[in-house]
Amino acid sequence: MNDTAPNGPTNGGPANGGPANGGPMNGGPMNGGPANDGPTSGGPTSGGGPDRAARRPVRAIALGRIRDLALLPAVLLLLVIGAVSNESFLERDNLLNVLSASSALGLLVLAEAMILISGKMDLSLESIAGLAPALGFMAVIPAASAGFGSDLPTWFGLLIIPLTGALIGAVNGLLIVKLQLNGFIVTLAMNIVLRGVLVGMVSGKTLFDAPAAFLALGSDNWLGVPVSVWVTGACFAVAGWALRYHRLGRAVYAVGGNAPAARAAGIRVERVAWGVLIIGGTLAAVAGLVIAGRVGAINANQGQGLIFTVFAAAVIGGISLNGGKGSLAGALLGVLLLGMLENLLTLAQVSSFWIQAIYGAIILVALMIARLTTGEGQE
Repeated sequence: MNDTAPNGPTNGGPANGGPANGGPMNGGPMNGGPANDGPTSGGPTSGGGPDRAARRPVRAIALGRIRDLALLPAVLLLLVIGAVSNESFLERDNLLNVLSASSALGLLVLAEAMILISGKMDLSLESIAGLAPALGFMAVIPAASAGFGSDLPTWFGLLIIPLTGALIGAVNGLLIVKLQLNGFIVTLAMNIVLRGVLVGMVSGKTLFDAPAAFLALGSDNWLGVPVSVWVTGACFAVAGWALRYHRLGRAVYAVGGNAPAARAAGIRVERVAWGVLIIGGTLAAVAGLVIAGRVGAINANQGQGLIFTVFAAAVIGGISLNGGKGSLAGALLGVLLLGMLENLLTLAQVSSFWIQAIYGAIILVALMIARLTTGEGQE
């Protein structure tokens, strides 16, 4: 009522005496003139008039770019520390190893980042990365290698992997979006269920003897660079372009920032949220295939505990847990930062248990920094 009342006849017509609301102060008897040309909107009382208003978008864009690259100094600092502490750190093979080892994490972070931006959360990605490729492996490997013995063609087994991830994402969407269940609890339960299914299927065995095509994504090179690095880079590039320039990508930010306002603007909120969960599940399945290709086999523990590292990379990369904020550039820098940090600690022969503790500390520090810099509490 207060937003629309000044434009109607109640305040602009003869009932209030004319000039106070209907005169030159606002541009005409019914606010039909140039409403911002008078001294009320454009004068000194508004603090700078049109010039200041014009500068606001530019300032917002500049601040956004600064936030996107906030981790760049930390990445460069790690490069310097690595070069000083270990002479082999900057060698080409070691840097390619860092990128290759971070590629699966990058796909999982990309999936989680888009889901968080849309205002949702998915804790089941790590189990999708284990179960989806396991199903694909078991569909094509012989029974003697712990497979189903179905002798399905290789292409069909490869197709099973992303379809499984998409199907699990769709089920999560059904429970979260349609049935309005709590996303944290739903995906936590789904994570436990999927891990149990994987353990039951594998029965303590290791899945191996898969066709070479199953391992190519995690082991082959193209132009001297691992294929997994090319795939991860391409996924980040496409998703980053879509989120910034495509209407569907902008809808993801709108839904995560203010779902009721997005719905009022004509955006199909449920469809967007559901679609992002499906895409996230698909990316997690591909990430699992990358991990399997690097190792050459699959066991019941594949992907277990990865979700903590995924959240660490997303949070320090500036992705808001409240939704609607963050960029994939920042998330990618978070992946590179953690990848280099793990490599440095490994070269220094630090125990993997301490590495996990460091990741947890990084998440806490990133949350506190975000709280202090934005003034917004995390719910």
